[in-house]
Amino acid sequence: MERKSAPSRTSKKSSRRVAQIKGKIAQKDHAVVEPLAESVSTYKVKRIEAIIRHFKLEDVRNALNNAGIPGMTAIEVQGFGRQKGHCEMYRGTEYAVEFVPKVMIVLYVHDTQVKSITEVIVKAARTGQIGDGKLVVSDLSKVVRIRTGEEDDVAV
Repeated sequence: MERKSAPSRTSKKSSRRVAQIKGKIAQKDHAVVEPLAESVSTYKVKRIEAIIRHFKLEDVRNALNNAGIPGMTAIEVQGFGRQKGHCEMYRGTEYAVEFVPKVMIVLYVHDTQVKSITEVIVKAARTGQIGDGKLVVSDLSKVVRIRTGEEDDVAV
């Protein structure tokens, strides 16, 4: 005698529950993937920050002008790295200066210019000694020229 199994309520419930869970997972995956796909883009504008010695600022500025870079921002900063500060004499007394004064220059450029500009800065700022500084390039997600409202690579 063959026994036919009637579809049980639990199997229908469990299959419905599995379908609901799969649907929720798909919705979550979709919700997570969508914003990430929108936020990942090719950056067209880069920020270059270079921390250099004070006396090299004019050399770097002249080199950038000769390379056709119209502007930059210079900020006086203090810090220490491998130099660990230095000692100075004032009225016969020796003082330890723990933070070394430097200049940080900031430029906003198109990504096609990054390689040439970093080479210009490094060449102009290098002395070959500890304390020459650092150069950092970072991506920008948004740039707006306040005066005109232009955005991104047009605003540079």
